[in-house]
Amino acid sequence: MTSNDTYTGHVEPGGPADVRELAGLTVRKLAVSEMHNNVYLLTCTATGEQLLVDAADGAARLRALVAEGGDGLGTIVTTHQHWDHVRALAELVEATGATTVAGADDADALPVPVDRRVEQGDTVSFGDVTLDVVHLRGHTPGSIALAYREHRSAATGSARTHLFTGDSLFPGGVGNTKNEGQSFDSLIEDVTTRVFDVYDDDTWFYPGHGDDSTLGAERPHVQEWRDRGW
Repeated sequence: MTSNDTYTGHVEPGGPADVRELAGLTVRKLAVSEMHNNVYLLTCTATGEQLLVDAADGAARLRALVAEGGDGLGTIVTTHQHWDHVRALAELVEATGATTVAGADDADALPVPVDRRVEQGDTVSFGDVTLDVVHLRGHTPGSIALAYREHRSAATGSARTHLFTGDSLFPGGVGNTKNEGQSFDSLIEDVTTRVFDVYDDDTWFYPGHGDDSTLGAERPHVQEWRDRGW
């Protein structure tokens, strides 16, 4: 298992998951498919209950990932409706019986019935872990991010936030908004007011493709993104 000290967030399709031990939560990051989709398995360290973010592809590999974390999968959250993030969703739901969660405005486009439709300000809980739902409009109408605030450390007094952003925020910019029905103005506004204006610079974010970053590393460039329009 990879420790906090060696977690990099860089994973490759066909390779192993990178594992991060947080206060109260274990994060396993796996890359799948030719699109280099990231899948995140979150395990509550107190109870062993598990939640998967984006059943993107490779159902057999995702079942193995779930087994690496523990026994069973209680919840699957889909960050947005795009095909490359849902290719294994139906098979994984059938195999695990997991409850499905998605943004309300994307739910009808998913290949399975959505058990719970969430909006800005809602929460998703499993075990002792609670994730805040952040609705980020623009890449798709119902795109969501999930925010986890670590338990405050007695040693450092810190409580870092970890943000799973789907395709709404990446190192270097927001997600694609060039296609019909997408809106850069909506996305940059939501990412600004609901992410950068809310969370601290040490917030670590985990995107739907590629490597991770922090808000502190990206914040100086937000105006550049706004000026260039993508």
